[in-house]
Amino acid sequence: MRIYLTLFLVAIFCACAKSEDFAKDSVETTFTNPVWDGADPWMVKQREDYVYCFSSDNGIAVSSSKLMTKRTAAKFIWKAPSTGWNSNCIWAPEIHFIDGHWYVYYAAGVSGPPFIHQRAGVLRSVDDNVYSEYEDMGMLNTGDNPEDSSKNIWAIDMTVLEHNKKLYAIWSGWLKQVDTDATSQHLFIQEMENPYTLKGQRILLSSPEESWETGGPLDLNEGPQVLKHDDEVFIIYSCRESWLKEYRQGMLQLEVPEADPLDPESWIKTGPVFEGNDSVYGVGHVSFVKSPDGTEDWIIYHSKKTTEPGWDRDVRMQPFTWNADGTPDFGEAVQAGKHLKRPSGEVEIEQNQINQ
Repeated sequence: MRIYLTLFLVAIFCACAKSEDFAKDSVETTFTNPVWDGADPWMVKQREDYVYCFSSDNGIAVSSSKLMTKRTAAKFIWKAPSTGWNSNCIWAPEIHFIDGHWYVYYAAGVSGPPFIHQRAGVLRSVDDNVYSEYEDMGMLNTGDNPEDSSKNIWAIDMTVLEHNKKLYAIWSGWLKQVDTDATSQHLFIQEMENPYTLKGQRILLSSPEESWETGGPLDLNEGPQVLKHDDEVFIIYSCRESWLKEYRQGMLQLEVPEADPLDPESWIKTGPVFEGNDSVYGVGHVSFVKSPDGTEDWIIYHSKKTTEPGWDRDVRMQPFTWNADGTPDFGEAVQAGKHLKRPSGEVEIEQNQINQ
């Protein structure tokens, strides 16, 4: 009887050990790019969750996951109305958590192509739940006349800078409203009265003027994203043509933390700071997050699937470091299929999820 009992206990122990080993082995410690299809990737870390926001089927969807490299099923938080200024062409939404609410900044137009009607709009969640209902807070006045929204001017890719207890909107727009979308794009900045209202005047922050951000059929500055490190403030933005393999990233750096963000002279332009290569084409429209344990910095970006002109793109991610002078070093865009170590702390999180 003792022999049978001993064998039984040994069998249980072996089964448990195999189960634990299988759980560990089932969690990959590496991943490869691309991580999924899509464009204009916006990922933000809120507490322990990675919130991913994107446009789809003329609406805006979000997903929330503990893992950077693996998305959960997305849910629609907003669908474009059947009529009105924002009934079509929903582009590049971003979601930001400000003062207890989620705010989604997006571009939309009444029709297109031609894409001459794009304007910036904002949604606000009713509470701090990212999947809650959202109220349409309307169109933001990105023109030169704050008192007359009928004089509004084309705007896309709005993001938000929080600096020295003030909010600033930064976006890509036209100098004036015209009737062709073959129009050069510039970066503008404006102070915000609150997360859904601009105040004062828009300020021209950056124009495509340098040799590395010009030279193609249409000069663009777009997709501005805020990156902070210690006391340094950066705006990483996309330039050249979004549909070509030459699409790349430039950088504006606030000269000193005390400088006025509304003064264009406060910003130092450098570039390109991140671009494609022989195997990665047209890197653009980035966002930035920390690894699950907070020890690593990661850049999320899209790239073209081929060298042919067009907008067929996928989403990629890779870690980056910092130079001795405090500026980011994004390194080389990593080719598809090359194994990268998963973000620090992510493997342990997935192991815990499996073993629960």
